[in-house]
Amino acid sequence: MYNQKDTMFQLSLHFLNNKDTLRDYFEEIAGQPVSLTITDNATSLLSLRNKGTSLSIRLHWMFLQADVHVIGEIASFIKNGKKATPLLHEYIGKHKYCLKKKAQRPSVVRTVGRYHDLQKLFTSVNNEYFSGSVTALITWGKRNPKWSVRKRMLGSFCRTTNTIRINPVLDRKTIPQYVINFVIYHEMLHSVIPAQEKNGRRLVHNAEFRKREKLFKDYSKAMAWEKRY
Repeated sequence: MYNQKDTMFQLSLHFLNNKDTLRDYFEEIAGQPVSLTITDNATSLLSLRNKGTSLSIRLHWMFLQADVHVIGEIASFIKNGKKATPLLHEYIGKHKYCLKKKAQRPSVVRTVGRYHDLQKLFTSVNNEYFSGSVTALITWGKRNPKWSVRKRMLGSFCRTTNTIRINPVLDRKTIPQYVINFVIYHEMLHSVIPAQEKNGRRLVHNAEFRKREKLFKDYSKAMAWEKRY
């Protein structure tokens, strides 16, 4: 149970979540000197190590954004040891996007199709709309009956591998180049505009995305083609 002083100090953390403030707060709770290290370690988000007269704490940077209730639960864990931490687990679950993932590039990248060279198209779109800043790989997807059935899934972007895959059903002589360029542009937007959480829903095509999507010079033509397709 925290006394009034603890609670008043805790309330200030909502506005002062920085390393020094957190260290002072944890020292107040632990009753001993604290060494606090802010990390980007995705496998150990919170670790404690007692060094005799001092306490070493390693804390992931995501907690610099936490509210007073989550920070208070961390402080309680520091003070009392093993204790249920439901708020902490809930917070981590909602902030997994903060965890750095090791990119695993696809083993096979195929850009040259029978009729269309994705790398050339990618470079052209990247230079025209993104000043060459998009670093994603691009490849034709594997030919799979599921791709044919799901024709409207013309492309995909994997943030973990930073890879754009284009449906091989588009590698046809009859497919206009502006259509492939638009699909590439659409997936590039996914690479630069992160999804948003709103009312418990994950929005990948948010307002900003839709606004920028319409900046594609052949947007109307591409939309009309997709409706016919």
